[in-house]
Amino acid sequence: MEENTQTVHAPDTKEDDQTILEIHDLKTYFHLDEGILKAVDGVDLTIKRGKTLGIVGESGSGKSVATKSILQIVDPPGKVEGEIKLKRSRKGKEEWIDIGKLNPTGEKIRDIRGAEISMIFQEPMKAFSSIHTIGNQITEAILIHSEVDQEEAKRIAIDFLIKVGMSNPEQRFDQYPHELSGGMRQRAMIAMALCCNPAILIADEPTTALDVTVQAQVLDLINHLKETLDTSVIFITHDLGVIAEMSDEVAVMYLGKVIEYTDVETLFYGALHPYTQALLKSIPSVAHTKGELDSIKGTVPIPMNLPKGCGFYSRCKYAVNGVCNVDDIPFTKVNDNHYVRCVRLDEIENRG
Repeated sequence: MEENTQTVHAPDTKEDDQTILEIHDLKTYFHLDEGILKAVDGVDLTIKRGKTLGIVGESGSGKSVATKSILQIVDPPGKVEGEIKLKRSRKGKEEWIDIGKLNPTGEKIRDIRGAEISMIFQEPMKAFSSIHTIGNQITEAILIHSEVDQEEAKRIAIDFLIKVGMSNPEQRFDQYPHELSGGMRQRAMIAMALCCNPAILIADEPTTALDVTVQAQVLDLINHLKETLDTSVIFITHDLGVIAEMSDEVAVMYLGKVIEYTDVETLFYGALHPYTQALLKSIPSVAHTKGELDSIKGTVPIPMNLPKGCGFYSRCKYAVNGVCNVDDIPFTKVNDNHYVRCVRLDEIENRG
């Protein structure tokens, strides 16, 4: 690790040709009777054209809420603050629009949802309407965002069902969600998310409920479609194996904050935050033949009325009283594309 580190507020974000979405100081708070629940607390992310940003962390770390905040679909009493700047093309010119300033129920944000930013939800059985056919729901998305008639919308829908590897697409088009298997529903969800050729695809743990074989097929499918359609992907998961296969850059989240941000190779071979290192050690290995698997003791605390200091303090073996639990922890810039939120970097040995 380099000795000369630079303290910064967040990863550098530049409105260059490759940046398509820039998020700065994103906060999603739920004002409850018990206090303020800070589900997302000052997150900064940069999404590049044609690349995949993986967001990893335990359940309760704020991954899903952060991405729902991008689309302004957080349920009440949640309130979203911060900059969510999207680069979009209009009449042959590129412009930046701050989604965070749009009315969550207004026409402008509805034009963006599904068309420019689309989402694969974690559980397609809940995301799909149970009283409408798969084809009806996909064609509705196409008709809303494209100037085509019903016949053309159906042709496009079936074409995307073919692209996602759906068997007998014409038959599946007229079936209801409960008539499809889990893998088929997930493929239909991907088809609906991609049918309007979005610039950004958010995949919220899309393989959680699938068996291993179908998981591999879905991951290969998303990678293939990303390459052929030049779509940027935000991939949310708690599985570091999936992160290794899918991501170009990775944001590790804990307790509503990004605690490490770097490229995928550096994450696996040069992780510096104690939480990231602990996650990597907890991955099952074929070489691990004796004893119990490594685990992280405790659970992610509820992000409400938290004391100052590092959120990982109570679970960290490197924690020092009076050092790690005094002030909020800023990002430290280790190198051009590696940022870590820890005050003990110089004392912690990188164990790979």
